[in-house]
Amino acid sequence: MIEPVHAGWKGTQEQSVAPVRQGGKVVSAVGTLIRVVGVQLRVGDLCRIYSSSSDPGLFGEVVGMEGGQTIVMPLGPMTGLSSASMVEATGGGLLIPKAHALLGRVVDGFCRPLDGRPITAPSEYSVEEQIPSPMDRPVIDSHLETGISAIDALLACGVGQRVGIFAPAGVGKTSLLSMLARFSKVDAVVVALIGERGREVQEFIQHALGEHALNRAIVVASTSDRPAAERIKAAQTASAIAEDLREEGKHVLLLFDSLTRFARALREVGLAAGEPPARRGFPPSVFAALPRLLERSGRLTRGVITAFYTVLAEDEDGGDPICEEARSLLDGHLVLSSELAAAGHYPAIDVLASKSRVMHNVCRPEHVAMANRVRKWMADYRKSEMLIRLGEYRQGSDRELDQAVLKKDAIGDLLRQPSHEHRDWQKTITSLNMLTQVS
Repeated sequence: MIEPVHAGWKGTQEQSVAPVRQGGKVVSAVGTLIRVVGVQLRVGDLCRIYSSSSDPGLFGEVVGMEGGQTIVMPLGPMTGLSSASMVEATGGGLLIPKAHALLGRVVDGFCRPLDGRPITAPSEYSVEEQIPSPMDRPVIDSHLETGISAIDALLACGVGQRVGIFAPAGVGKTSLLSMLARFSKVDAVVVALIGERGREVQEFIQHALGEHALNRAIVVASTSDRPAAERIKAAQTASAIAEDLREEGKHVLLLFDSLTRFARALREVGLAAGEPPARRGFPPSVFAALPRLLERSGRLTRGVITAFYTVLAEDEDGGDPICEEARSLLDGHLVLSSELAAAGHYPAIDVLASKSRVMHNVCRPEHVAMANRVRKWMADYRKSEMLIRLGEYRQGSDRELDQAVLKKDAIGDLLRQPSHEHRDWQKTITSLNMLTQVS
């Protein structure tokens, strides 16, 4: 259940205020949804479902209405529900504590502590979408120092950019996220672990973040065994925490892992509610919810959220609907290659398949020109790699290809980086400059 000390309801004045008692009853509990009647509820409201006055009950969120019945998404296991269960309205949606009280903490999708320490701050901040107006978004014009040479040199990201990390399983996605969390020059980090394996949460906190990085971070975790409703709420909670920090004037790094599992949780609820399946079984509501989530991050005049969203690619081409939708909504994409990972090349970023749509706005023209030159050499080498391996390449027949062959090892040295090693922005640009000098 949701403990009132950790989560409030939108519309209440204090956490101790009891829910508004408007009685209803359960008429159906099938799959992942509950249908109730006899109580006035609005979409987005929380309600409490209980069997007796002493029963702490189960909380749920209203997701729709049909045929005089209210459709409720349970925020926990439905064990113990019966036709005698009663329903009462709470008067609003989920509230969480202010973000500054959560720094250094690990919480679940409802902002309940997972690290064994209580949260004493009052719940007063809504997790509902607060999408800024397009006219309130300044142009992204400054670069983000990630400390990762492959990104800073050839795929420079901007402060306030939203980037997708597209990766099949087992290619170093978590390692890349940990490098971003530890090395990026930001004020605070919000990590959303949605639908991850249980063991990976502790592993990420201890090994990927470490004690120093955790001090400026907030981790929101909802593992794969949790109900779909909680996984969805965890995504909204993490975004709300990042928004609150942005309102305080901070530069926030939001690391969201993963967008695909968030979409799958939405699919569970949508199909259970009777929505028709559309692209690859995903109902239309999934593709309506994705832009609402992604548009919450970005740059405002008060503060900034720079966000990296991981997307689990079904194949190297990224042709599944969530990959396609994410590419169309985000400001750039980093593609991780299983071929590079198999060769021990980490981070396994496929530079030619990746793109930063704001690099030309945030970097000097000479930096962009150097990056384009290296990318061209990489493209020339890839196009002629088979001829080179077969011994058909003859030096002197193509000057650009000659340079591509000559620079191949040096380019690899620039792009490979141990996960514990931070690389200074200025030193990376100096290395790029030396690399692009024609021999």
